Amino acid sequence: MAAERATALVIRGTDWSETSRIATLWTREFGKIRALAKGGRRLKSNFESAFDLLSVCDVVFLRKAHGGLDLLTEARVRERFPELRSDLRSLYLGYYVAELLSDGTFDYDPHPALFDAALATLRGLSNPTTDRWATASAFELVWLRELGYCPRFETCAACGTAVVPHPGSVRVVYSPVTGGVVCDACVSSVSDRRSLTVEGWRALLRLAAGDESTLLPGVRREVRSLLGQTVSGILGRRPKMLNYFDATGLG
Repeated sequence: MAAERATALVIRGTDWSETSRIATLWTREFGKIRALAKGGRRLKSNFESAFDLLSVCDVVFLRKAHGGLDLLTEARVRERFPELRSDLRSLYLGYYVAELLSDGTFDYDPHPALFDAALATLRGLSNPTTDRWATASAFELVWLRELGYCPRFETCAACGTAVVPHPGSVRVVYSPVTGGVVCDACVSSVSDRRSLTVEGWRALLRLAAGDESTLLPGVRREVRSLLGQTVSGILGRRPKMLNYFDATGLG
């Protein structure tokens, strides 16, 4: 059985025994893997205490041929994000990234762009000048796009017609189930329509294009609410960390 090598972000960990641990890793090369690290809880091991949540590691593992846990044989820490531990809101957002990767992806379904976006998000959250809400929202949009669920903001999600607000308009219509904004002609055909301000719509366009400029408070709340609802619809439940966002004023 040939050993595989990968760069991995630790997104979940569970104690398996007094000496071993199960790690869920988001890797650039293979996507999500779940591996058993025998002896991983010992102070002296081949894992360098590499199982802290949100640590980036170079790992070596043996892939199981017929399901079950892979066997992790080596893990060397490449990068940590200690600044997140000094800011509770940034830490919660980091945990949210881990939750989306852990619960919203399939085993062995690689998305290199999503891996890169996760690391860029964690690095951005480590910077005190970063707009945390814009950074988190931009990551959600990458996650949605990579999984094939990215909302449509420029064209009608129902008919494909370009959506251009009328001069003087202050709102557009968005449908989470249909998957984006809806033109005037299709509004009556969607039952879950919700109102979105033109400022919020333009902010989402910028975020989808990778622009993480600071969001004004009103726009921030609108964007967070809309994306939170969209992500919850994909997962089939509300992500646990969104409740912490609300508790700390992030929603």
